[in-house]
Amino acid sequence: MGLFGGFVLFVLCAMAAVNKAQEEDKVAAFMSGDFIIGALFPLHYQPAGKAKKQSHTIRCGRIRELYGIQRVEVAFQTIDAINADPTILPNLTIGVEIRDDCWYAPVALQQSIELIRDAITPLSINHNTCLNNSLGEPRGPLIGVVGPGSSSVALQVQNLLQLFHLPQVGYSTTSKDLSDKSRFNYFLRVVPSDYYQAQVMLDIVRHHGWTYVSAVNTDENYGQSGIQAFRELAEEVDVCIAREDSVLSNAADEVFDKVILNLKQDPNALVVVCFCEGLTVRGLLQATKRLNISNHFLFIG
Repeated sequence: MGLFGGFVLFVLCAMAAVNKAQEEDKVAAFMSGDFIIGALFPLHYQPAGKAKKQSHTIRCGRIRELYGIQRVEVAFQTIDAINADPTILPNLTIGVEIRDDCWYAPVALQQSIELIRDAITPLSINHNTCLNNSLGEPRGPLIGVVGPGSSSVALQVQNLLQLFHLPQVGYSTTSKDLSDKSRFNYFLRVVPSDYYQAQVMLDIVRHHGWTYVSAVNTDENYGQSGIQAFRELAEEVDVCIAREDSVLSNAADEVFDKVILNLKQDPNALVVVCFCEGLTVRGLLQATKRLNISNHFLFIG
């Protein structure tokens, strides 16, 4: 299946997701092979805060193009390239089953269970499946899972996968906690841990002679472990952290406003070190605009 075929596949899956929004079963994209790689990508934004409280059924947000659609397309393109090259895996083919984790731990865990269930009972597939092989055709074994992208979500998924001795590869998970092989023996990643990111951020602060800064982080494992690393490194070189705060990526506007107002209480700390996910940064910048202080802070992230 080429680039266009992969795009058509995703469109069909996305349309099925919209049309089946009221159903509990989730949509999966499947390509058969001698061995199957599971993949967890955030095809939708995580549920909004109000939606979480008002409904017992998890409903993810709108479609996420950059983090979702593009990664699905790249996954299929990569699988196509591997299977087309006889020098990589002679006489073998790799398949993939892609599921939507919504960048949200409860959904990611649910979809991980579905991946494992499909691997254990492959002939009893009852969910909506795009590009599914014939239900009577045996499928290859699940040999590992790629994703999720979020560190906090990947931590919880790893706790599940290692029970089944399934390797997990994180493509954007940077939490230093995942480096602990005594706890996460089946986890690997292709990006460095937060410690090195914290060191670079501190080097920038020192280069400009800033010794009095504030700090804010996304209120989950990535942000918490990252800002902790920055805090420890800052103490060693006498960089003082004036004020600290944390916020969830999908928090309400008024919560982001409170964070900005809290940081503004110290008029001398104009530099803000932000160990944040992209959506957190967006929320903070939008809050400065609402409060008419867009040029007040200098964010380093």
